[in-house]
Amino acid sequence: MKIFRLPDLGEGLPDAEIVKWHVATGDQIMLDEALVSMETAKAVVEVPSPYSGEVSKLYGQAGDVIETGHPLAGFKVEGENDDPEPLTQTATVVGKMAASDSVISEPLTSVGGVKVTPAVRAIAHKLRVDLAAVAPSGKDGVVTRADIENAARNPGALLKPAGPVAASTTPSLPGHADGEWEPIRGPRRTMARVMAESHAQVVPTSIMDDADIHRWSRGEDMTIRLLRAILAGAQAEPGLNAWYDAVTNMRMIHKGMDVGMAVDTLDGLFAAALRDVHSGSAEDIRNALTNLKQNIENRSIPPDDLKNYTIMLSNFGKYAGRYATPVITPPCVSIIAAGKARNEVVSIRNGYAATHRIIPLSLTFDHRACTGGEAARFFKAMIDDLEMPK
Repeated sequence: MKIFRLPDLGEGLPDAEIVKWHVATGDQIMLDEALVSMETAKAVVEVPSPYSGEVSKLYGQAGDVIETGHPLAGFKVEGENDDPEPLTQTATVVGKMAASDSVISEPLTSVGGVKVTPAVRAIAHKLRVDLAAVAPSGKDGVVTRADIENAARNPGALLKPAGPVAASTTPSLPGHADGEWEPIRGPRRTMARVMAESHAQVVPTSIMDDADIHRWSRGEDMTIRLLRAILAGAQAEPGLNAWYDAVTNMRMIHKGMDVGMAVDTLDGLFAAALRDVHSGSAEDIRNALTNLKQNIENRSIPPDDLKNYTIMLSNFGKYAGRYATPVITPPCVSIIAAGKARNEVVSIRNGYAATHRIIPLSLTFDHRACTGGEAARFFKAMIDDLEMPK
């Protein structure tokens, strides 16, 4: 029996949840046919079969959480030597998910004369990368995951994904007559892990201020103006539109800008990338925002759109609240939050007063990578842009 282990699907996540098997034990399946749908990060990803043959074993059922590198399915493949049966077969959501530094060896297959492991081939299939067009960098001419990702996009990525946070098997608090404990799954499980990792990795500092927008024309698009202002801030102080790698103590300052938009849903918090904010027109950005929100609502957002943003924005003010201390997702070094706009009496010339429209703003930055002066200069340029009429 050939064992197919859950590959790293390119999200930098330690595990994924089985949503639906597209096969049953005993079925015949062809190479690259749909094997299983997995929920990883905040999207449902279809994983293709790495072999042609008979499905002989499924390591889990819908709702189970499988760690990356752990067995997912077994196959009877003609002409292939069997793999040893793994000792640990299934990791469910209630089990302990401990990090591992062990390296899992996978058998090589040949696709069009290219040597590749099933996991890497699954990534290539997902990213629509032609293996024949990829220059292998691995030992003995083997195509690696990095080769696939470089061929797809983003050759400048620095950080390795952080390991998972160990989960307790039992609640630390007793039950209550008014409710019962239930596992956190899907987007909320991912949110909990990401927030914990950020708390452990980032040294956050926040500054807050207001932007007076009384000169805006009627009908101005708040989100578009915020995005334009963030770009103005980065042009004045590029160090906030950056990534930081604590392992190598290196910083990457980005020339372009992809904004991670924090979107609240009933399923949990999503952070999806709005690409090329530095070069798109207001109309282009508005259309991209509409598509992004529709993809999130439909749970059809491409996995690549859930990563590699360069700076972050949370527009929580459409609900309530003035100021906040938003959470940075590494490797980003900053996040901007816009609170609820308000009318406020302000003093003007000669002692007169007037009522102006005010936007409260918060900026959280990683003090390991940014100085207070850099953050303040970024913030000032952003506020100056927001206070312009157009």
